[in-house]
Amino acid sequence: MSGIEALDVLAEQFARLPGIGRKSAQRLAYAVLKYSPEEIAAFTSAMTEAKEKIHRCPICQNLTDREICPVCADQGRDRSVICVVEDARAVMAFERVRSFSGVYHVLHGLISPMSGVTPDALTLRELLARLEDTSIREVIVATGATTEGEATAMYIARLLSPLGVKVTRLAHGIPFGGELEYADEITLSRALEGRRDFE
Repeated sequence: MSGIEALDVLAEQFARLPGIGRKSAQRLAYAVLKYSPEEIAAFTSAMTEAKEKIHRCPICQNLTDREICPVCADQGRDRSVICVVEDARAVMAFERVRSFSGVYHVLHGLISPMSGVTPDALTLRELLARLEDTSIREVIVATGATTEGEATAMYIARLLSPLGVKVTRLAHGIPFGGELEYADEITLSRALEGRRDFE
């Protein structure tokens, strides 16, 4: 605590962000104090504009500021293969690799009973609606190799098994406990190439 109420409130707001500890939050708060009024206005305007303009793509649930996201709008993508990922950051990771030509479905979370996240909190209804299209031949479950990621993958595999669509899982080039957004391009590309059927 700095003893300056407004500064402490600002640091508390930064501390609410994922991955920002108390000390980092304090550093960010002090950094913002050095901004000019114009820089503060630009900073707050960018946050407000992002919140107002960014929404979920009605097809894949990825984040976008357009009517539909660029991947769904791209007519050159293979729409018969859907890669199911935890969040928009995972889509960005796959797009950096440039070895996946299919489309995505973003869950916006993982099943986590300890955190109170149930399957109903994810975009599984939207995924099932997409699978009414009989041209879809494969669903790749690309959740991270964490306990929550594995539980979510197994749940999706069981959910989709009656539909007759092929469900595969990324190969374990991704270490257990690893997050996709931190994987390097070669590891992610090999994990995608070596995907396997659910047993």
